[in-house]
Amino acid sequence: MSIKTRLVLIAVLGLVLAGAGFTLWSTLQRSGIVSQQGEPAGRALIGGAFTLTDQNGERRSEADLVGTYSLIYFGYTYCPDVCPTSLSAMTQGLDLLAESAPDKAAAVRPIFITIDPERDTTEAMAAYAQHFHPRLMALTGTPEEVALAAKVYRIYYQKVTEQGSSDYLMDHSSIIYLMGPDGGYLTHYTHASTADDIAKGLAEQVDPALAAGS
Repeated sequence: MSIKTRLVLIAVLGLVLAGAGFTLWSTLQRSGIVSQQGEPAGRALIGGAFTLTDQNGERRSEADLVGTYSLIYFGYTYCPDVCPTSLSAMTQGLDLLAESAPDKAAAVRPIFITIDPERDTTEAMAAYAQHFHPRLMALTGTPEEVALAAKVYRIYYQKVTEQGSSDYLMDHSSIIYLMGPDGGYLTHYTHASTADDIAKGLAEQVDPALAAGS
């Protein structure tokens, strides 16, 4: 390879990396993690007002989360792998924490919010929640209510239908949020996070003294 060709390739690579960096920076700014001036914004703009229905038919809103830490995951009951894996890691992590710090575990509420309200009725959510944790709050609602909840938590989802079939899957973000007793974002875990990772993270983040009634 000639020196001239090598320099051209380096220049192109620099432009690609610069573009990727700009895209990432823009995403961070839109999420509120950094300010327009490039400084940490202090708190990500994740979470907000919503109204949904739990697996017992009771109406729930963001007000029900105040005073407790919340582990929140968006998914759907027909999900073949990602959702059950993430929910298992989330709830098993909570169980691991209960073994070493039961007061901290009691201050955390696991929450599952569907992004497939068409199939995930309250009955379906009730049956599904039983497979994971006795304190799991499973929330559904109308398509509009679910869309609003997903929007305030910055969750992407989209129906994917196979050609020539009425069956479908849901493409969606796979993120577990840890929200504080004041409803503010604290941190998050990904699909790659293990139960041990989550238990360790909760042990570091949760202060039972800040949770009402714990």
